[in-house]
Amino acid sequence: MAIEDYKQFVFAFLAAVSFGLISIIFVLTWVLHYREGLAWDGGAAEFNWHPVLIVVGFVFLQGIAIIVYRLPWTWKCSKLIMKFAHAGLHLLAFILAVIAFVAVFDFHNAAKIPNMYSLHSWLGLSALLLYSLQLVLGIGLYLIPVAPVQWRAAFMPLHVYSGLFIFTAVIATALMGLTEKLIFALNNPKYKDSPPEATFVNVLGLLLVAFGALILWIATRPHWKRPSEQALLSLLSSSSPEDPAQGPAGPALPRPADGLAGEGAEDLRRRSTKQSDMDD
Repeated sequence: MAIEDYKQFVFAFLAAVSFGLISIIFVLTWVLHYREGLAWDGGAAEFNWHPVLIVVGFVFLQGIAIIVYRLPWTWKCSKLIMKFAHAGLHLLAFILAVIAFVAVFDFHNAAKIPNMYSLHSWLGLSALLLYSLQLVLGIGLYLIPVAPVQWRAAFMPLHVYSGLFIFTAVIATALMGLTEKLIFALNNPKYKDSPPEATFVNVLGLLLVAFGALILWIATRPHWKRPSEQALLSLLSSSSPEDPAQGPAGPALPRPADGLAGEGAEDLRRRSTKQSDMDD
């Protein structure tokens, strides 16, 4: 990655993380200040776990999992380690999403509210089911080395597309849920009268959109993709002893990736002889 691209990546990544963390702060402030807080008692406070865990897990952690391969300072790590990081973040996001769904079903059942009647609930459950399928297939095909290489290569475009589609669907569904909650919860004044809570949650929605847009931007830039093991070895081989980050055509790797040299070219050469999967 050229040094100019590296600076652009760092800016986009830090902006995405900032929007994501601020979104988490906003959703916590909303349920703790404007709503009934957090509890697990079948009441409104239990429902509040739903938006909190969706934002933390299904949005933020899923977004970071999508781009974890593209962090230049992780390129010195083996592909297997990054696969575990990618799958681990997705699994944690899935667990938090499941707990979020349990919370809303518990609340509905305790309050005698029908389940699964709104478009928000339909899309939310569909996203969770698709996410679980994506997780199972991803682990089965890429983390457990039993699937033929041809299968993994053929499925990779669908795997990447499905991941981005589900992530986008989750954010869209979350925005629907925020609006639905405000319409139901605000009575005097109503949502249409723009009380402070409505404005606050609308800003939360904008933060989620900004986070999603930045994650999608990072994930779809071809020149920010993790190089193959062979490419990393080639970059190391072409670096001069005086300045490992300086290749014949200018800065080849940003400084944070200089740790690659610590592994030694021989270790990378050994790893590069193994069949490398296509990455996200």
